[in-house]
Order: sequence, then structure tokens, then C-alpha cells
Amino acid sequence: MSELFDAVDALIASRSPLPPPAERKRLRQAHGLTLDEVAAALQVRRATVSGWEAGKTEPRPPERDAYARMLKQLAQLYPAGAPVPPEDTAIPKTPAVPAAAPSAVEPAQARTAPTGPAAKPANTVLRPAAPAAVPRPATKKAAPASTTVGGADPRFEHGPLAVVDVADGQVLAYCVGGLVLDVPAKSIPALVEWTLSEGRFGQPKLSGPGKDADPLIVLTEVACEYYGLPVTLTQQERLAGRLPEGHKVIKQLTRAHWQLTKRGFGPWARIYRPAQGAERSCVQLCIPSWDALDTRHWAGAGQLPPAELARLLGMYAARVMTPRGSTAVTGLELMTALHPPTRASEPDATGRRHSEHNPGSLGKDPVDCAPCEAPDGHPLLARLPRFHHRTPAEVLVEEAYDWARPLTDAECLHPHLVGIDVNMAFAAGANGLTVGLGAPTHVKNPVFDSKLPGSWLVDLSHVDLSRVKLAKEWTDLDGELLPSPFTPKGDRPEGPAWYATPTVAYAVELGYDVRPIEAYVRHDNGRYLDAWYNRLRDAYLATMADLGVGADLPPEEFLAAMDGYRQRDPQLAIVVSAIKATVKGGIGKLRERPRGEGWKPGQPWRALARPTWRPDIRAAVISRTRINMHRKIVKHAAFTGQYPVAILSDCAVYASDGPSPLDFLPYRDGKPLPGGFKLGINPGLVKHEGTQSVLWGEEVRERFNAPELNLARYIKDGTVTDVDNGE
Repeated sequence: MSELFDAVDALIASRSPLPPPAERKRLRQAHGLTLDEVAAALQVRRATVSGWEAGKTEPRPPERDAYARMLKQLAQLYPAGAPVPPEDTAIPKTPAVPAAAPSAVEPAQARTAPTGPAAKPANTVLRPAAPAAVPRPATKKAAPASTTVGGADPRFEHGPLAVVDVADGQVLAYCVGGLVLDVPAKSIPALVEWTLSEGRFGQPKLSGPGKDADPLIVLTEVACEYYGLPVTLTQQERLAGRLPEGHKVIKQLTRAHWQLTKRGFGPWARIYRPAQGAERSCVQLCIPSWDALDTRHWAGAGQLPPAELARLLGMYAARVMTPRGSTAVTGLELMTALHPPTRASEPDATGRRHSEHNPGSLGKDPVDCAPCEAPDGHPLLARLPRFHHRTPAEVLVEEAYDWARPLTDAECLHPHLVGIDVNMAFAAGANGLTVGLGAPTHVKNPVFDSKLPGSWLVDLSHVDLSRVKLAKEWTDLDGELLPSPFTPKGDRPEGPAWYATPTVAYAVELGYDVRPIEAYVRHDNGRYLDAWYNRLRDAYLATMADLGVGADLPPEEFLAAMDGYRQRDPQLAIVVSAIKATVKGGIGKLRERPRGEGWKPGQPWRALARPTWRPDIRAAVISRTRINMHRKIVKHAAFTGQYPVAILSDCAVYASDGPSPLDFLPYRDGKPLPGGFKLGINPGLVKHEGTQSVLWGEEVRERFNAPELNLARYIKDGTVTDVDNGE
């Protein structure tokens, strides 16, 4: 008889009365409860409770009875009409992006199934769950993340993106946070419509005058087949970077009045209709099997299961922004998102607002660069003879270091070559840098001003590195063992040449007078890249903290934490690589070169129409990055008498008695040399790049008959390929 009573109780509980969805949310907020707290008490996922409050799903036994009991008690404490405190979403600063997909998915509309055996209906479609995240070592201080994924804005309830896959004929959208949605769309136009009308995907704008991020839909190989797209592009399509205009999917989009951007239907396709007022109708597609996720930066992300790929891209979107294309494109778009070109004006006499220039931005119209800043083939150089080779006095050449020298006899007696690498070097170079915002002004015989960004024609051949001023005192060095700070190859200048402001300012810092012959300066200037640097720095530090490498670790603990950090969570390690590629690629995009399309020298190319085509900003960042490296090298040499044997961009190689950076970096009581190299994860600090033997270095140079082969290029693992000995 007791079993019958239990069955009756269970039947009654399965129909426990529940208040309307809006009332459920009000009661939770009234008591100051977060979604996470309710989910933990009921032993379900956070998204499950969110679905109950949104009315998308209804709880089932045994959670239903407990949920009804909680709401009944809250209703007694907070009757209808009682004031409700502000919502406390309690979303952690490091966004919670679970690795596991839902264990069950109902095949109707959006579904968030409760966990546990009792929650499985008979018609559930089972999906394999992603493996749980590998436990990470504790850190002393976790760096903050910049934003959150979903949840904070009801318009984007399901996060910034979804990975669409097909299983057993059913189309499923795997969202950030483990949510899985059913997709009724049977064509690409219908998928775009569903994304905009029902998907609730997107990301809030990063700046007040900016725009919300458009939804991103990632299509798996199976989804491509389902929607009539090729799984891979042909060689001709890869070269063109898009499908041919006559493809059936493009015709479907045209019939449905959707448009494609000029890049067409490629690996990163943008599908839109012209904006109606402030309302945007735009969806971006990402197709990994078309090489949308470059393996140099995203490793094997394109081969991950849908739920894991959604987690990885969602983490990147939360900490950087929703990808807009390659990491380089995204890096450039992030600059614009943080400094939109226009803003709404104050109301005029009729109360209307108008679009006006947003101070501190690059504006909405491109500006011409100075002739010395223009790369070969630029329209400003059309008057030059066809095969004219510009000299340093005609062209600004600010590039990263690629310098090496033979080892001295004393250095050959050391057993090891140790490489150290500057973290996020180009990001550190952008931090606090004043750059031009407007067009250049040409000046003859100017007085150098280190606070005025621009390009300067000046003779720096008189700067002697054997005697420099450090801390206001002259110091003697072995100048033959140091690269020149003024050229990428480390050669001493032979006469007047064009330099960016940071390079010329460093010559003054070293104690030498400079007398520019002419200059192109930008009086309209500002620290345009500060917000960009801060966001990427926070993204990098937060992800490294998740991988067990925290900021402010003592040197020994830092080196131990860096050892094998990628294996702790390979997906997060991919995010780290993508963040670093976003920095380098974004800076590189500031001087994007022609990309086919029938371009001929002297003609404009598409990138020139962008306000963000700014070779002067790129030159300033690279100049400052190279100078930062040289300043540390000089400080280190003055204090220790040690000189680098090779430098490649942000990596320097030293001969050492031991295999660790601590064997040659001058730490005293755990404190580094002021102004020198310091071990740590923050941008501008250094990590261990790799160690090889001195015998290895000499053998490689002898084998390839290259006495000045740049060993920094191969120090990481010792593998030597693609050797260029200068012949």
C-alpha cells in the first residue's frame, strides 16, 4: 500500500502548480538569489533555470516539486507588488563556459534538459558530451576577464555564437554554456532568418557609441552538406576566396533579398539586408572546413566536436570580441569597436540628434599617408619610375628585429644558448603610445618633439653605442656586440633616413642630439590603442590564469607553471594563441597590402578605403617594440657584461652557463634588474623560449655555411628549416 501512496505522491508532484515564468524570476530576484544558486540547490544547470524563467521549458520530476516548493515559500515572503531589488546575475569575471554539452535535448524548439536519469523523456535525442575540463593548478591571482557571454542582455540570451551541426537528420545549434537549440531552418536563407528572429545571438557593444556584435553561426562539415554547400573549396575557389556567383546557395540568398559583402560567400561570409534606421539585419557565417580557422593561430579548433568548438570560440568572444574573420581582421575590428568613428550629437533646436565625429577615433573617412610611409605600389608613388628602389632617405622602414652575430671566443666556452621571449611584445609596444589620428602635416627643418607622432628624416649615424647615457650618466659598452636600435637588421645607419617618433626619441634618450631635415607630423593625436591593449591584455592574462599561470608569480614558480601549460587544457591554449595572433595580425592589418583582384602598381586597392589603413600607426608600434627590446638589452649589458647573440622580433638569445633564464638574468633576492628583463606573464615581461647547446648553434651555422644564421628562429625546439644564408 505504501508503494501506491508513493506513486500517488509522485503523480501529484509532477503537476505541482507553478507561477508564470515572469513571476518565477521576480520571486528569485526579490530574495536576492542568483541563477547559479538556484541551479546548485536543485542540482541542475544554470541554463536550465534560465529556461524555466523564460518559459522555454518546464521543470519535470523530481526537480519540479522542489522548484514549486521554493517558489511557494518565496511567494509568501514577497507577495505580488512588493519591491524587487536590482538583478544580481552573479556572473563571474572569468566567464563560465562549461566544457560539457547537455546530456539530453528535446526535439522541439529550444530545449534545456535537466540532468539526471529522471529527466530523460522517451523522445530525447542523445548527444555526446564534451570531456570535462582538466583541473588547473591554483594561482595566486587570477587576471580579470573583460566581459561575459550571454545572460547579461536578454537580446543575446544564447550568447554571441552557435555551432550548427546535423545529427540523425536533426539540425542542432550548440551554444556557449552548453545550451543546445533545435534549428528548423532547411536552407541558408532560412537559417539567417531564424538566427535573427529566434536565435537570440549577439554580443553587446564594447563602447557607448558603438554597435552590437552581429550573430556568428559556425557550420560543421555535415551542416555544409545539409545546406547545399561544398565541404571544401576547389583550388580555384580557394584562390578566389569565395564561391562562384552562380552557386545555388547564392541564388537562394538573392531570391530572399539577402546581400553579401564584397568578399562574397567565403570562409567568413557576411549576409545582410540594408539597415533600417538603427536596426541591423546581419549574420556572419564561419566555415572551418574552408580554412576559416587558420591552423597557425587556431591549431585544430576546426576539428573539435560542436560543443567544444562553441566553448572555445565563446571564450574568445567573451574576452576579445565575436570573431569577425581571421584573427588579423578581428584585431583591426576590435580597434574600431572600442573607438567607433561617430557618435550621436547633442539634440539640436528641434530635439533631433545627428551623427558627428567621435573624439579619439580615426573618423569615418580615410586619410592619405605621407609619401615616405606609403608602401611600394601606392598611388602616391605613381610618379616614380617603375623599377625604382627607394633608399632609407625616401621610405620609412620600421620593422621588427632580425639580427644575429658570430659568438665570441668567451661565449663559445659557455655550454648553453638560452632564448627568452617577450610576452605580447607588440601589445606592450602599443600601451600608452601616442599615435596620429588625422592627416600628416609636412614640416621643413623641424625641432624634434618626442610627444608629437610622425615620421622624421634625420641622420642618426653619429649615435655611438659604445658610449651611451644611462640614468643620466655616460656608460661604456662594447658597441660591436650590440645591434643598432635604428634598423631592423641591426646595421648602423649610413646617413639620413626616415624614422618614427619612438626611434628618434630613443637616440635623444641615449644622449645624442638630433636635427631633423624634414618631417610629417600629426598634430591631431591621442592614445588610440590604449583600450585595445587593455582588452587584449586582460584576455591574455585571464586565459593564462585559467591555465595555471598567474600574474605576480616568483621567478621559479613562474617557470614551473609555464612548463607544459598547454597540456592542462588544450582548448584554452588555442585561445591564448588566437589572442596573441589578434595582436600581431591587428597591427599588421594597419598596412594591408593588395590582395590580387587585378591590382596594378600605382592603382588604389580596397584596404586604402578604410580609416584604419594607417601605416604610420603600425610603424610607431613596431618602432616602440624594437626600442623597448633594445633598452632592456643595453641595461642588461651595462650591468652584467652579457650581450645577445641573436634577436628575432621579440626573442633574444644569450650564451649561458646554465639552461635556465635564471642562470644569466641578474635576479637579487628575487628582484630583477630595474629596466632589464623580468620573468613573468604580463605583457612586456619575458618567458623561457627554449634552450640549446652552443655546440648545436655552431654546428648549424657550419652546416649551412651561415656564420650569422639567426639562431633565435630555431632556439625553441632546435629544428632548423628554410635556412637563408643571404646568398
